[in-house]
Amino acid sequence: MALKSNRRAFLKTSAVAAASAYATRLLPAATSATPRLAVKTPLQVFSYSAVTLHDGPMRQQFDQNHALFLALDEDRMLKVFRQVAGQSAPGEDMGGWYDLTGFDLVKGDFHGFVPGHSFGQYLSGLARAYAVTGSEPTRLKVNRLVKGYAATLDAQANFFDGYRLPAYTYDKISCGLIDAHEFAHDPMAMEVHEKLTRAVLRYLPEKALSRAEQRGRPHKDESYTWDESYTLPENFFLAYQRSGNVLYRELGIRFLEDDSYFGPLSKGVNVLPGEHAYSHLNAFSSAMQAYLHLGSETHLYAASNGFDMVEAQSYATGGWGPSEAFVEPGKGKLGESLTTTHASFETPCGAYGHFKIARYLLRATKQPRYGDSMERVLYNTILGAKPILADGTSFYYSDCATTGKKVYSHDKWPCCSGTFPQLAADYHISVFMRSDDGVYVNLFTPSTLRWQQGGAQCELRQETHYPNDGAVEIRIIASKPVEYTLHLRIPAWAGPHCRLAVNGKRIAAPVQAGTLAAIRRTWKTGERVELELDLPLRLEPVDAQHPNLVALMRGPLVLMAVADVQPSFTREELLRSRPASNGASDWLAVSTSGSTVIMRPYVSIQDENYSTYVQLKG
Repeated sequence: MALKSNRRAFLKTSAVAAASAYATRLLPAATSATPRLAVKTPLQVFSYSAVTLHDGPMRQQFDQNHALFLALDEDRMLKVFRQVAGQSAPGEDMGGWYDLTGFDLVKGDFHGFVPGHSFGQYLSGLARAYAVTGSEPTRLKVNRLVKGYAATLDAQANFFDGYRLPAYTYDKISCGLIDAHEFAHDPMAMEVHEKLTRAVLRYLPEKALSRAEQRGRPHKDESYTWDESYTLPENFFLAYQRSGNVLYRELGIRFLEDDSYFGPLSKGVNVLPGEHAYSHLNAFSSAMQAYLHLGSETHLYAASNGFDMVEAQSYATGGWGPSEAFVEPGKGKLGESLTTTHASFETPCGAYGHFKIARYLLRATKQPRYGDSMERVLYNTILGAKPILADGTSFYYSDCATTGKKVYSHDKWPCCSGTFPQLAADYHISVFMRSDDGVYVNLFTPSTLRWQQGGAQCELRQETHYPNDGAVEIRIIASKPVEYTLHLRIPAWAGPHCRLAVNGKRIAAPVQAGTLAAIRRTWKTGERVELELDLPLRLEPVDAQHPNLVALMRGPLVLMAVADVQPSFTREELLRSRPASNGASDWLAVSTSGSTVIMRPYVSIQDENYSTYVQLKG
């Protein structure tokens, strides 16, 4: 369904009634015979194996993560669970956040912060990697990890007794087991999942608790108030969808944070300021699962409104949440953050959550702006992240500060080490999507899609140097002529000189920014579609209160100033930037001091200092 343009006016008069009707209409089903999905979205994802990524940074990141976690010692991954179970626990400690002991909040020592916290995410990443590659060693590793974890799980889930963040870590193990079952076809994963779920309930609250509610209850120290029970419904609903066990549907409804979060958001009330950024954006995915499984438009509105609120306080890079918190809108807080923190965006976690919710909303609405949002985060944050090292050294924050730098986190195996392999696998389900009448091209990257359409075996092959170049060529292969619609996302920033052609013949209809270009015809092998996107230079201020702190944009890319001190420019000179002749993706701009400054995309930045935003003078 497409969201109506007047939805906010509608919500002002009907949100309370809709929420009330939802509460009475959607009581837990008595049997698993109830249809598992209430909504069929206009767009659907293809399988992981349907898409092949070709040479480029997305393929490189996927290969790096797959290789790293395939080689990671299984005894080390299982060690903390075996230690608590009183079993033999060979292998070295993982280190960092993952270990059993060492956390000291007063000293700021996060060693042993949440033992075993990312095990489920590593399992999930491997299961998704198997779905992409069909690698038998990967499938066997997933099977061994599920079996090894199952051997440590007792009927009381004693691992979570006194555990700092039980919902946080359970949610990740839940995801890993669901994905092991769904993508690696593990025969015991959902049985283990149910045993874990029934046992862990004794350590979970009676409902989703906000962080304010957690602070209002007795707790050992502040760190115990950081749990994330409000993110649980997404995986509960997915477990229901994949198993048919009504227990999970009931738990999904129970842990929807409607009172203090989704309810206000559905009415357009911004309750984000001050909240932990990644986990509260991640909770939007739970709202979307409520929409898909329960037919609750209240939750669709909550997710959509919340995403709009996040975008309204995002950097030009698409990142958000300086120092991991949402800021108060309209107060210039984003601009102020450039001089107060280097922790601008929690990159692998934030990008993973951003891709998920944007993909959900794109599927539900078919609005191309969600693809625009995905690519902005893709090219200006996560594709420039340093790779995880074998010892757990991980990239954590993108730095939009006045003078920024790429650095690793000082903590090993932090949360971002878990979301990175999941996100890299998910690139494969983000490039193309399927509609009832054909295919939607969401991201422009060298890739091949293979699928069946109208009884034909079909392929689309993308060839492009995007986003450094606006030219995209799509070649058609089909086992027989077949009719379908090819939808192409035309970004909202696109200039007026875009061009679309089929087999060299230009399409007469104008190519309009912020729309879908749809071509329906009977396609035959050898045909080609040529899209030329106009990539204008433009300036984006960090916020309305700091109009002279601007980012230089070209298409989806932020061109960052390579300099030890933030440079200044006149508006005219910055917009007269020109491509460098070094064969790279650099541009050159003349500063107010008369010096020539290299303007470089984040993907190409290594260890040099840079400024995401520069000063406008004159």
